[in-house]
Amino acid sequence: MYRGEYQLVGSEMSFFTRKLEAQLRCQQIPWRYRFKTEERKAELEARAGTHFIPLLMTPDKWLLHDTIAIGPLLSERFRERAVIPDTPLQRACCFILEDAFNHWLGRVCVHSRWCYPGNVAWVGPRFGANMVLDRSIDEPFTDAEIEQLTPVGNMMYEGFGKNVCEYNGAGPDQAEKVQADFARMLEALAVHLDANRFLLGDRPCIADFALAGASKAHFVCDPEPRSWLGAHSDLLHEYTARFFGEWPEALAPWPADDAVPETLPVVLNYLQGSYYQSAPANISAGLAGEKYYTFDYGFGTTRARTQKRLNVARLHVRDELLRAGAVDHTGVRALFEGRGILDYYLN
Repeated sequence: MYRGEYQLVGSEMSFFTRKLEAQLRCQQIPWRYRFKTEERKAELEARAGTHFIPLLMTPDKWLLHDTIAIGPLLSERFRERAVIPDTPLQRACCFILEDAFNHWLGRVCVHSRWCYPGNVAWVGPRFGANMVLDRSIDEPFTDAEIEQLTPVGNMMYEGFGKNVCEYNGAGPDQAEKVQADFARMLEALAVHLDANRFLLGDRPCIADFALAGASKAHFVCDPEPRSWLGAHSDLLHEYTARFFGEWPEALAPWPADDAVPETLPVVLNYLQGSYYQSAPANISAGLAGEKYYTFDYGFGTTRARTQKRLNVARLHVRDELLRAGAVDHTGVRALFEGRGILDYYLN
């Protein structure tokens, strides 16, 4: 492994860019932003072979994409501050929770950002700061810059946002469902985070970075989802701030004896009724060659587009479960019994 600085290529308004930033900060890996500007776009995409962000440039000149792969690599490279547990139950929970938050939170992110005209106008200058001005969104804007960059929001809505909301079954007509589900998630997180600093206790794992990334880039950032936080505003702001401030010299240990927090089933109950209603139907329809699928996460039937990538992610988690010896582990079976979650990954 070469020593040196890592470059995070992406946008501060991006869920997955912020997810990776949270991990880099937590593991105290030397890094800096390299915003994906319009000038750099063609070169970066040609080299990476994808238009997706984030990308990570390593000191050994690798240009990596996909946080699902990058997360374990960094955890292993910087094992003194590892963010993936070694024991079967904790490791299983880590990968299962990361998968669920990675794929389910995206619906709320795109809906809350692109389905409300006032929010679209607000994000324009923030995207423009990174893409056009090559600077952080934290730097103040002049009136002229606000006027110049506000149209970026509508341009991105027309070129990306409108379609991605429709594909995810999260268009403007789904506002009541999305907001009700978001409120249900906040209730579950409130119970859990009232007793725990992170998802697995006092030490963060890669699943936390997914939740923190969505929060930093969207939920505590954009005015529309911020207005949905209600009584849970302080909770989510405080949780998110833990990842983007100063980290202690040493991370807390994982809970002893491969234990997980007593409140974790509350979070699993929420995911069981949401993501794990959508994902199996998504994959089944996709494998059957269908372009769209339907599912019900408690608010009536929703129609969304199938995603081939979802099965790739499922198989990744299955491999990790098998590698950890979690499949026949008593603790894993007891925690996930009757939820259909293990069946989703293993069958």
